[in-house]
Amino acid sequence: MDCALLRRYGLLAVTGADARAFLHAQLTNDIANLATDRSAFAGWCTAKGRLLATMLVIPSPDGFLLQLARDLAPAVLKRLSMFVLRSKVKISDESDKRAQTGVLNVDWDIPDVAWEADGVAKIRVGPKRFLVIGDAPAEPCSQSEEAWTVQEIHAGRPLITAATQDQFVPQMVNLEKLGVDFQKGCYPGQEIVARAQYRGEVKRRMVRLPAPAGSHLKPGEPFNGGTVVDAAAGEVLAVVPV
Repeated sequence: MDCALLRRYGLLAVTGADARAFLHAQLTNDIANLATDRSAFAGWCTAKGRLLATMLVIPSPDGFLLQLARDLAPAVLKRLSMFVLRSKVKISDESDKRAQTGVLNVDWDIPDVAWEADGVAKIRVGPKRFLVIGDAPAEPCSQSEEAWTVQEIHAGRPLITAATQDQFVPQMVNLEKLGVDFQKGCYPGQEIVARAQYRGEVKRRMVRLPAPAGSHLKPGEPFNGGTVVDAAAGEVLAVVPV
């Protein structure tokens, strides 16, 4: 078993009696029908359909955890809280309270989301890959975070950060394949996202490309006539003209 401490991710907790309905009304994916032993990838958009964040939505015993880019957690917490109004919902930043570890090359025979008695969660995110949320590992991890990022790039999973926030509609980063439910009803930007889907108006798409030797590309930087979404170990996810 190999593991990597994940420092580029933040974590928001959404709790309260209305947490599920609240997230369903805000995010691009179907949270109302999300099983307690399953996670879901989703986006959160502006009214103009541009992504403010991408996140992994994880059911918890008292609500949900949202894994998103760490540099976005404070701003997303503040803005998302504006929509709570009279709903019975509390949103808190757990980024510094819970360690996040990526575990590779394991095949645990557990549900896709499994909570243990000590409050540790294990979430399946790919073949033989799990996210573990809880205490930091007792022993140093053998892998760098870059190894985990490469696996995320191979999976084509976009991580919107502060550098790429408010730049892409979901289809530009292929989120319609991973985290958009077109049957679920309204959420911020829903009409624009649906129009882009059914009228084929998207002129840029995210693709995986090799990075130039010796380069150290970062999200938001220009690349091949487009914009870097993520990069690690010589591989790049970039939104480019199609």
